[in-house]
Amino acid sequence: MSSDRKNNSLTDTIWNIFSSVKLAVVVFSIISLTSIVGTVIEQQAEPERNIKLLAKFVGENFAPTAFRILNTLGFTDMFRSWWFMSFLFVFAANLVICSLDRLPKIWKVVKEPIKPLAPEIFSTMSIKREFVVKGKPGNASEKARAVLKGNGFAADVREDSGAFQLYSEKGRYSRLGVYVVHLSILIIMAGAVIGMIFGFNASLNLPEGNVSDIAYKSESMQIPLGFEIRCDNFDVSFYDNSDTPKSFKSRLTILEKGREVIKEREIDVNSPLHYKGITFYQSSYGYSPSKDSIFKFMVTSNKGAKEEVNVKFGETFAIAGSGVSAKVIDFSPALAMDESGRLYTYIEMMHNPAALVEFSENGQQKYRQWILARLPQTWKVADGTVEFKHLWGAQYTGLQVRKDPGVGVVYLGCLVMTLGLYATFFMGHERVWVRFSEEKGGAKVFVAASANKNKISFEHKIDKITKELQA
Repeated sequence: MSSDRKNNSLTDTIWNIFSSVKLAVVVFSIISLTSIVGTVIEQQAEPERNIKLLAKFVGENFAPTAFRILNTLGFTDMFRSWWFMSFLFVFAANLVICSLDRLPKIWKVVKEPIKPLAPEIFSTMSIKREFVVKGKPGNASEKARAVLKGNGFAADVREDSGAFQLYSEKGRYSRLGVYVVHLSILIIMAGAVIGMIFGFNASLNLPEGNVSDIAYKSESMQIPLGFEIRCDNFDVSFYDNSDTPKSFKSRLTILEKGREVIKEREIDVNSPLHYKGITFYQSSYGYSPSKDSIFKFMVTSNKGAKEEVNVKFGETFAIAGSGVSAKVIDFSPALAMDESGRLYTYIEMMHNPAALVEFSENGQQKYRQWILARLPQTWKVADGTVEFKHLWGAQYTGLQVRKDPGVGVVYLGCLVMTLGLYATFFMGHERVWVRFSEEKGGAKVFVAASANKNKISFEHKIDKITKELQA
């Protein structure tokens, strides 16, 4: 017997702890504060990146120690750590038990249909009106029924000793709105956990013309994609007279066993590519030349002959309709000139690409000229026009690669939350009773009403119904 009491006491104690709103506040605060740290610290990144970040906050000397502490505590992979999952579990359990602890009382009210009021109860209601109308109670009650229906209350009528009582309610189930919100939070948390466990967040630097079937969580951690992705082209445009990118976009092809299933899909910062639950976002770009990079020119001779030319470094091409040939003998991804007139490369990025082209005729060198992709005035040469369109294969597209199988569950949770919040804040359980009894020269009317929320607005509605009844 004593053992049963102890077990009951322990169960009650645990139940009381988990049904406490204070516990919900404490756990939610811990989750929020640790999430801030987890957002600042780059998750699953190389140590050097986070040490460099921490140095801005704690200084270079203490940054490695701070990183070791955070790494030991699991903050470098926080959202998959056992303690963060535990806090989520405690919060979910608290939410469920809080709801179960309070739901039976609310459910009893929801399931209990409205009943007529005893005559003496009318005077005790918080919202009550009393007046006299002409006519007999029976006739007046029929007209009152139409008034209530016009205001959204489908009323039932009961007769008792010559008196008539109308009673109606609406919005009973709106009392459950807060529990729908609780359910939505659990659904959203479930979606987040599914994404954390079964999803990933990786990156991929893919040069033009290259194919990859993996992405990288870190330099040492590879994620198989289950298919291949190829970068067909990358293009970046800049604002006039500036090295600030205006837009950059990639053309990507998805391959399955060598077969193209998505061909040259263009993506940019705001338009990602989705395939088999994996999303590719345009996030960055860089300079990565190779011996196989191809110079793309549009060559027009002085006689008007036009031809698109694709050549590698050092290969010769002809200007159509003339005996002149040309070849690229030097290249700069970002050509600039200093005060002394010396040309130099100011950054290893394709900000201002320039090709030094040597023109020859009958085996003899005629002249050389720098042709800049962003300066059309440099395209004009003695024997025509050589437009430098692109150095293909010299850039890579930086892709953010994400898989989140829980995102659909999260969207469902958001939809459920919207419905729950609407029911909680914009709907209420409203009840109204109208009683007609014999009165000298007419019928005496008692109106009583109640609402579980927004009582001031509901009282205005009762005033409107009262005026219509008096009329």
